[in-house]
Amino acid sequence: MGHLPYHLEEERKRIWELACAVGLDCYETIFEMVTYDQMNQFAAYGGFPVRYPHWRFGMEYDKLSKSYEYGLSKIYEMVINNDPCYAYLMEGNRTVDQKLVMAHVYGHCDFFKNNKWFEPTDRKMMNTMANHATRIRRYMDRYGVDAVEDFIDKCLSIENLIDRYAPYSPSKVDKRQEKQDQTRKALLKFDREYMDEYVNPDHRHEFEPKEEDDRMAKVPERPERDVLLFLMHHAPLKHWQQDVLSIIRNEAYYFAPQGMTKIMNEGWASYWHSKLMTESIMTDSEVIDYADACAGTLAMSPMGFNPYKIGIELFRNIEERWNKGQFGLEWSQCDDIAEKKAWNTDAGLGREKIFQVRRDYNDVTFIDEFLTEEFCVENKMFVYKFNQRSGRYEVDTRQFPLVKQQLLFQLTNFGQPIIHVENANFNNRGELLLNHLFEGVEIQYNYAQETLKNLFAIWKRPVNLLTVIDEKQKILRHDGTELKTIDVLAESQVKSAEESTGS
Repeated sequence: MGHLPYHLEEERKRIWELACAVGLDCYETIFEMVTYDQMNQFAAYGGFPVRYPHWRFGMEYDKLSKSYEYGLSKIYEMVINNDPCYAYLMEGNRTVDQKLVMAHVYGHCDFFKNNKWFEPTDRKMMNTMANHATRIRRYMDRYGVDAVEDFIDKCLSIENLIDRYAPYSPSKVDKRQEKQDQTRKALLKFDREYMDEYVNPDHRHEFEPKEEDDRMAKVPERPERDVLLFLMHHAPLKHWQQDVLSIIRNEAYYFAPQGMTKIMNEGWASYWHSKLMTESIMTDSEVIDYADACAGTLAMSPMGFNPYKIGIELFRNIEERWNKGQFGLEWSQCDDIAEKKAWNTDAGLGREKIFQVRRDYNDVTFIDEFLTEEFCVENKMFVYKFNQRSGRYEVDTRQFPLVKQQLLFQLTNFGQPIIHVENANFNNRGELLLNHLFEGVEIQYNYAQETLKNLFAIWKRPVNLLTVIDEKQKILRHDGTELKTIDVLAESQVKSAEESTGS
């Protein structure tokens, strides 16, 4: 890893000046030259070379290395949301590629700094990651690599069970901070960490009411979306396990805004690298190479949507519409197709509008508000399905509401099931009951089996998941040995019969 060579440093300064001239506002950005092997290593660690050791990072590195060696993929750029921002350029890339990447990186850095959904993130995450790694290595030295890695495996299998919108609710943040402070005050302070399990024993059954009058109290009082936080406070964990779980949760919240703004972030960076490269940066001799690089990045596939393509085209569409005044009540009430096509009030508000959109929106609100039927037709955005007879993907529907619904569904919660803690004393046996917010897509049984198995290992008692299978309410129950499926209606009928017999 090294500093930029002289000619690229000069280009970086020029691109930085151009980026500032068009209104981009970035943290200081530090570029480093790396080899392809170093790039794969950093990418495997999520961009953080100082991250804690774990076998999954090695597995990811192996996959990236093979993909690069076989010519299946190549990482052009990597940029870290931090203050200062860190970005990596790969040795051996063409000069036009390096200039494109630097312009693209400044677009990302502007987005990181100014988008509201990134506002609560840790801007010193490089230091935080290094601190996390130090703590985990210390636990590995004390309790053994296998024990710590095994627990990390279990935590990583449930790292998506957080409340992604909690950081944007001041009341939730204050309440949770107060609860964490109370937990820290309850632990006795001492110098020798090996005494922890004796001085601060496991916090078992914290969910059980302490007062006679509160025996019927339900914990949690309201459904809790942040499953990891609930486990930190109520599962029978050792102090080091509680700390490791807090590390996994902290990093999950750091990466969450990147998933919530993937289309916008990549679209914004692509918009600006395209504008700067074509108008100011590249030379005539670089046009073909630049077009070749962009053609692969912005290609659309019927098997999925390309965030680069959708993002950049939507930003261009918004800028054009606001420049021509194609918005507002008068525009929406116009039914004349020819008049709408020729509509141009020379409003000139396009640049101002896209900066405002960059600041306030995430992918769901971005698509919901600005994706139009005309845009879908122009960019051939349809719902496709695989035809077994022809062996090809074919258009399933061109109906705009269904296309938009399908895209929004994929973006909501990253397409993952929404699960919350319903009851920590289910059936009055200290079992954990989770509730799956069913939205028409059944939970994948094999994933549920492994996840509930890992939750049992953390909770130490059976874990139940209320969901819908074959249009019927079911409970998936894992007791540490096997996964059972229980019919909710049948179980309630049995209980009613037992109660009537007992009376």
